[in-house]
Amino acid sequence: MTVQAKDEFVPHPVKDQLPGVDICINSNPSWAEAVILGFQHYLVMLGTSVIIPTIIVPQMGGGNVEKAQVIQTLLFVAGVNTLLQSWFGTRLPVVIGGSFRFIIPAVFIALSNRYNAYLDPRERFEQSMRSMQGALMIASVIPVLAGFLGIWRIVTRFLSPLSKAPLLLLVGIGLYEQGFPLLGECVEIGLPELVLLILLSQFIPHVWKLKLPIFERFAVLLSVGIVWAFAALLTVAGAYTNRPLQTQFSCRVDRSGLVSGASWIRFPYPLQWGIPNVDAGHVFMMMAAVFVSLVESTGGFIAAARYGSATFCPASVLSRGAGWLGLSTLINGLWGTPSGSTVSVENVGLLALTRVGSRRVIQISAVFMLFFSVIGKFGAILASIPLPIIGALYCVLFALMSAAGFDLLQFCNLNSYRTKFILGFSIYMGLSVPQYFNGYVITTGHGPVLSGSATFDQIMQVIFTSPATVAGVIAYFLDLTLARRHPLTRKDSGRHWWAKFKYYGRDPRSEEFYSLPYGLSKYFPSV
Repeated sequence: MTVQAKDEFVPHPVKDQLPGVDICINSNPSWAEAVILGFQHYLVMLGTSVIIPTIIVPQMGGGNVEKAQVIQTLLFVAGVNTLLQSWFGTRLPVVIGGSFRFIIPAVFIALSNRYNAYLDPRERFEQSMRSMQGALMIASVIPVLAGFLGIWRIVTRFLSPLSKAPLLLLVGIGLYEQGFPLLGECVEIGLPELVLLILLSQFIPHVWKLKLPIFERFAVLLSVGIVWAFAALLTVAGAYTNRPLQTQFSCRVDRSGLVSGASWIRFPYPLQWGIPNVDAGHVFMMMAAVFVSLVESTGGFIAAARYGSATFCPASVLSRGAGWLGLSTLINGLWGTPSGSTVSVENVGLLALTRVGSRRVIQISAVFMLFFSVIGKFGAILASIPLPIIGALYCVLFALMSAAGFDLLQFCNLNSYRTKFILGFSIYMGLSVPQYFNGYVITTGHGPVLSGSATFDQIMQVIFTSPATVAGVIAYFLDLTLARRHPLTRKDSGRHWWAKFKYYGRDPRSEEFYSLPYGLSKYFPSV
């Protein structure tokens, strides 16, 4: 009885590698299981790849054909960029896809008055796309230089668990508008998907014990398949025949226009829309989006390392990943997409849901991206999954991404008032400031910054509507400046835990998780 009472009051031990991960970065499931898990990751990343073109392409004058082509291109470059990041970047199990943070500059470019002169919708689409390409290609210089010149390495060396926690937390929570609001566009299919996903992944495994962890690993595939079939039955039965057009678009399985717009076989290729155009204002707006994407991707890298049961990412590895993220944005611009690259938040959440952080699984998912980007009709069928189903997935996967931020608090002193202030203030401002900027646009039609330069106003709108960027920058600044010389500050922030991971060579496990393949670490050392 004495031992039991003692155990109840012993705090949980701090773990610098997350326990409970079934398959870590360098481990691999069987090939059959890896292929299914890779397809599941592909299915999860489809949502963002469809939503971004669905919002932007109509503003550019494009129709279903153009939307399908942009989705195929976005999938193709995502496959290439994911392979490059997993081979030569951070080596973490992350999917590199499109980012919602590029929507503001892309829509601004698409609605520019200069394109009103083009009466042919296809011509207007191509001209606006060329401007986006040129802006993306030049803006990609920021993460390339920051990464490969070591600037991002210097910045991230000053990160502590305390300053990283708000960043990771808001990377997931900051996308709340893509969760239940998207689900709510068709509650009768979105809510069953959410409930079924939670039942399959969280409850049933504790009730029904199987030799193989089928429900834990494949809950997304099983739940999406069931609810998608249910949505198809409702469509065939005529449940939405006389409903409003928006309801039909959200609920029916045959209203996306992607299957009819996609070609059977199409190879996306560089400069497919023509020679890119360059406008200084557009470039600066894309630079702002690239910076925001870099900040959010850094949070994604840190969370993926945690969910892959790796040690914390050394600053040099984060910098290397930033450089390859910049090259990914360059590839996006070269091939012609309206979005730069970022770490896919939903796929990081899927690592936590499946407890499989295998690098091989992510590389297999990249192969699926490449395959379905070329075989257009088959890819379009999968991409036509009703978006409320995707919104239900986001409710779980974005939440798990946010949980990685809470996870880091175990290294901090939560009894410190300094810690409480930095956490509370940065998280609150990370939610409040973007809400102010977004609400201002809704009520007035423009952002709160009115400098006389539309470009500068949009740059501010891009930066300050990113919850993760606002919270991360505030936490980073306060952690470096508030009570800096106090003797307890280092431990309160968890810096004593971070010290051994700050530099690549200080912990022997860094080589295990982050060394480059083919002996390249000898020629490109991490310092």
